[in-house]
Amino acid sequence: NLYYSFEVAGAHIIMLGSYAEYDEGSDQYTWLKADLANVDRSKTPWLIVLLHAPWYNSNSAHKGEGEDMRKAMEDLLYKARVDVVFAGHVHAYERFTRVYNNEADPCGPVYITIGDGGNREGLALTFEDPAPSISVYREPSFGHGRLRLLDGKTANWAWHRNNESDALMADEVRLNSLSSSSQCSSPANSSTKSRDEL
Repeated sequence: NLYYSFEVAGAHIIMLGSYAEYDEGSDQYTWLKADLANVDRSKTPWLIVLLHAPWYNSNSAHKGEGEDMRKAMEDLLYKARVDVVFAGHVHAYERFTRVYNNEADPCGPVYITIGDGGNREGLALTFEDPAPSISVYREPSFGHGRLRLLDGKTANWAWHRNNESDALMADEVRLNSLSSSSQCSSPANSSTKSRDEL
């Protein structure tokens, strides 16, 4: 199946299929809506989504390929207070701030593109210049990341560049779960939280 979910270590993980039907009324959309409705954030305070084609991307490679899916499904993820969305496809690394509908939003997910594990095609070297304001860090290098859920409220994300003799941590951020945010407890309250907090 191209879309499914599972729970591990205090997190509900959702895998979405970029190449399966995703419009409202599709099987995947209907499944996602039901899956999100059944998440118990007291048992799995972290809500993480993975997909292939990134919804946010300032690299010229595969630019806009995830846009139709974003328009169809982003509202579901936002209302469910998804914490992080990981994507691949683009052979480079990029981390966005918390985003909803192409704007910084303290109650939206952090979007991370980590399609830089290595491939025969080489790196996606060209990023937009200047960077969009929602793009926090980007680099066309091979690397890998590590997400450590420290507890039900905090996690640490680190990206390590691999093109040197030793892996070098090049990007790191402390994440706060939206399940523990009183200001993001409902979509109506989203504008009251500081936009500097991740």
